[in-house]
Order: sequence, then structure tokens, then C-alpha cells
Amino acid sequence: MSDTTLPPLRFNLSELAGSLGDFGTIIPLILAVALVSDVNARYILLFFGIWFILTGLYYRLPIPLEPMKAVAVIVIAGSISSGEIAAAGIILGVIFLVLGYGRFFAVIEKWVPQSVVRGIQLGLALLLFRSSLGFVVKDPLFFMIGIGIIAGFYLLARYRSIPDLSAIVVIGVGLVAGIALSGVPPLSLIPAPQLVIPLPADFSSAFSTLVLPQVVLTITNAILATTLLTKDLFKQDVPPKKFSTSIGLMNIFSVPFGGFPMCHGAGGMAGQYRYGARTGGANVYAGLIFIFLALFFSSPQVLSIIAVGVLGALLIFVGIEMSRHSFKTDSLIVTGVIGILALISSMTLAFIVGMVLAYSADLIKKKGSQDIN
Repeated sequence: MSDTTLPPLRFNLSELAGSLGDFGTIIPLILAVALVSDVNARYILLFFGIWFILTGLYYRLPIPLEPMKAVAVIVIAGSISSGEIAAAGIILGVIFLVLGYGRFFAVIEKWVPQSVVRGIQLGLALLLFRSSLGFVVKDPLFFMIGIGIIAGFYLLARYRSIPDLSAIVVIGVGLVAGIALSGVPPLSLIPAPQLVIPLPADFSSAFSTLVLPQVVLTITNAILATTLLTKDLFKQDVPPKKFSTSIGLMNIFSVPFGGFPMCHGAGGMAGQYRYGARTGGANVYAGLIFIFLALFFSSPQVLSIIAVGVLGALLIFVGIEMSRHSFKTDSLIVTGVIGILALISSMTLAFIVGMVLAYSADLIKKKGSQDIN
């Protein structure tokens, strides 16, 4: 992607609405991590804000940031120390920084079939649908209100050329409802940062427990699937090595100072695009929101006051956007199997099985052609 093709930044209501499009994924993960670990959520928010802005200015596109999902899920499920989290961030940062400067992704793009990457996208869509069910059970009223708002704005945007500002309205409704039930969260300045220096034992534990499960997911979803979706949505060719390099930099320079391992993500891009983001201006808006929350509000209270039903509504429509692009595949069978396995098992297993299926189908096709000849 040359500099001459970079779109200008825009700062309008559509970009602001789009900036909120991935909050339904980011906020629950940050909140859950903050509640079960000794990581300060305010510094997670702060570094998310900083890197959202830098990413928007660099790519000039709404390239999303998300917590690394495999790491987040493992931290939420078990007792992982801040030292292990910092060690995982450093290791992952080094890995993806190195990969970004080599020819690794040129080889990967050559040998990973498109049907496999599309299957990863489908798996993410199904996981988003499943995540939304938890919000429906907890808060069905505001889930239905959120669905109604989003559907209403979709129809207005389609038939009356009114900008789709549903994400702003949905988050606003959830925030007002949460304040009405829980009160205004307390104001307080962010404390001074503390450098987290992992012990040698933290590195070995983090590598086996956190890094290995995350690497495959980052390569497939955060890099390859995001590259493919960037072409689908914006007709821009961003090399995977660029995404790998930015992932490496943000983790090396954030996690040791209290941040959380983060990456890009096709699901986040689909969400931001679905609600109006078309340029990096959406990232700048998102970054400013996160920095404001980090600097002035006690966390995690400020995140937990939003009525969770509206977050579930946002996830439903993000999942629809993601699944729509996942069917642009050259093998519905391979893509479908990967999607289902990602839902019922793991993304890593889904990727391995998908690769075997894709290459087996190719060999059978070639053998059939030879037999006919």
C-alpha cells in the first residue's frame, strides 16, 4: 500500500459511530481480565487508546485493535500473574516483530488456501453469535432495544440516506440505563505506571500457557483474515508483514508498562465498518475515548455500568457482517467445517483440520483430472 493510495482522515458522525463498532468485543474482555487478574484495567485502556490513535494515523484506515483473545480467555479462566502476562506480551511482540521483517508471510499467503482464511472468518462470526447469547440471557430487554435501534437505523440509512448512527445511540442508551441503575462512576486520576519485570520462570510458563495458543490465532485472524477483509471492504492491499510489525511494536512497548497483549482483528474491522467507519478517523475517536476513560475514571466500574444487552446487540450485527464476507470462498465445505470446529472446539484445531481438508481436496481433484486424461 503506497502513501499515494492512503485515504484522507475524516472526523464526522459516521466515523464516530464506527469507532464504537468493536466495543461489544473489547469492553467485556477488558472488564473480565480486570476482575480476575492483578492487571490495572486503566493502563489496558490507556495503551489501547494510544495505539488506536497511532494505528489510525499510520494506516489511515479503521484497522482495529483487540485484546489477544486466546490470552484473555486463559487469563479469565485461571490464575495468571501480571508477570506471566507481561512475559507473554514481550514474547509475542518479539515473535511478530521478527516475522514482520522476514519473508514468512509471503510463504504463508502462498500455502494457506483462501478457503481456510475464510473459514477462520466464519468461525469468528459464529463465536460472536455465541458470545451475544450470554448478553441476551443477562439483559434481554436492552438486547431487544439495541436490536430495534440498529435495525431502524439500517432501514433509515438504506431508504432515506440518513447516516447509520446506531452504534452511538445503542451505546448511549446502554450508558444512560447503567447510570440510572448504578449511579455515576467516581472520578479519579490515573496512578503512576509501574514497570512489570517478569521473572525467568514467568517466561517459560507464559510461552507454554499463553503464547502457543495465541500465535496461530494471531497469524490467521489478526493478520491473514484482516488483510483479506481490508481488500474486501476498502480495496486496499495492506501486506500481512505490516500488520505483524505493528502487532509486535504495540506489545513490546505496552505490556511491560501495564498494558495487555493486543492485536488487530477481522471481527473488529467488520464491526467498525458495519457502523460507519471508513477511515483512520474512527480509530482516533476510539483512542480518545479510551484515553479519557483511563485517565479520569476508576476502573472497572466505568466499564461495568453499560447495560450489557446493548453490547450483545452490537455483536449480532458484527457477526452478520463477518459471516457475509466469509462466504466469498472457493470451497464452502472447507470453510464450513473450519467455522463449525472453531465454534465447538478451538481455532487452532479448526485451522489444522481445514488445511488437511483443503490440500486433500486439491489432491483428489488433481488425481481425478489425471485419471480422466
